[in-house]
Amino acid sequence: MAALAQGTWVIIADGEKALFTENITDAENPNLVVVSVEGSDHEMAHSKPSDRAGRRRDVGPGQKSAVEEDTWRSHARTLFVQDVANLLNRKGLKGAYKRLVLVASPQVLGLLRRRLHSEVLAKVVAEVDKTLTNHPLHKVEKVLQRQLRATA
Repeated sequence: MAALAQGTWVIIADGEKALFTENITDAENPNLVVVSVEGSDHEMAHSKPSDRAGRRRDVGPGQKSAVEEDTWRSHARTLFVQDVANLLNRKGLKGAYKRLVLVASPQVLGLLRRRLHSEVLAKVVAEVDKTLTNHPLHKVEKVLQRQLRATA
């Protein structure tokens, strides 16, 4: 389970929040500490309408038709993941970390992979396709141990 060796950065992300953590102990008993927390702009999120499809009047009496859903939320998530990837690229190319573990939903993992620099991508030692951004770090550590042991 060398993926969680001391000094490994573990990025726990979804489309709105990213925790940058570092394991300060060994792989057998990981202890993640938060290096930084990145979040999307909540004010912008609250000022936008919900994702619920709208309705408009149709030509017939009393008829209404559905209007296509706004895609602003998915676009905002994509931009946020791109910002996370840019930050990882800057830090990784400057040597801030040697090993990287990505923890995110499959969609976010895919977006991250596409936007990471090849040198940074080479530092990725493991990926866990789970959304754990709102879990306490001690639970994240246990999930990582189980997941990485199962793939080893």
